Amino acid sequence: MNTHLTWKALRPVAMYATIILLEVGCNKKEDNSINFRSAIDAYYSAHPACLWSEPAKFPVQADTSDNSKTAGYDALVDQGLLVRTTAEKKKMIIASKQVNNYDLSDKGRSAWTADVNQPGYGNFCYGNRKVSSIDSSTPTSSAAGATTQVTYHYTISESPAWATAAETQNAYPQLHAELASPQTGQATLTNTNNGWQVSSARTAHNSNPGSQIVE
Repeated sequence: MNTHLTWKALRPVAMYATIILLEVGCNKKEDNSINFRSAIDAYYSAHPACLWSEPAKFPVQADTSDNSKTAGYDALVDQGLLVRTTAEKKKMIIASKQVNNYDLSDKGRSAWTADVNQPGYGNFCYGNRKVSSIDSSTPTSSAAGATTQVTYHYTISESPAWATAAETQNAYPQLHAELASPQTGQATLTNTNNGWQVSSARTAHNSNPGSQIVE
C-alpha cells in the first residue's frame, strides 16, 4: 500500500475537519454551555474564594469575653497564620477588660492575598471555584450585548492545609460547606466582542458571615 498517496488523498479531508473544529472551538460568542462554563471559570480564576467577604487589615483586637469575635481568629492562630498576644484595655478610669491582639505571622504573610486596591488590606484565600456543570440558562442569543442568567454547580480543589483543618472549618462553617461537596452558583453573563463574560456572580453561601460575594 502506498502510504504517501493515501496521506495525499486524505490530507484535504483532515485539513477541512481541523478548520471546522477550530471554527467551532473558537466561536466564543455562541450561546452554549461550553462558552458559559469557560466564561465563569475565567472569572473565578481572577476571583479566588476567600475567608472573609471584605478585605481585612491586621493587627486587630477582640474582646476575650466575646467568643464569636475571637473563635475565628483563634482557629487561624492554631494554623500558624496569626499570632496572638493578650492585653488589658481600659473602659473607664477604674475599669478594664481583657483583649486579644491578633497579627499576621510569617506563615500568614506568605499565605496572605493582598488587596491591590487597598494597601494594607487582604484576605486568606483557599482556592478557585471551578464549574462542574451548567444546570440551566435563560434564553439568549449569540448577538453582541445579549445576556443570560446561568445556574451552575462548582467545586474547589487543592485547598491549603489550613483551610481543610477541622479547627478552621468549625470556626468558618461556609468554608466547610464549600469544600465538602459541589455547591450551587448563579451568574449573569453578557456577550461581548471578545465572547461571553461574567458581569456578576453569586454563590450559595454569600449571605453567611465570612463568605465571599463577588459582583
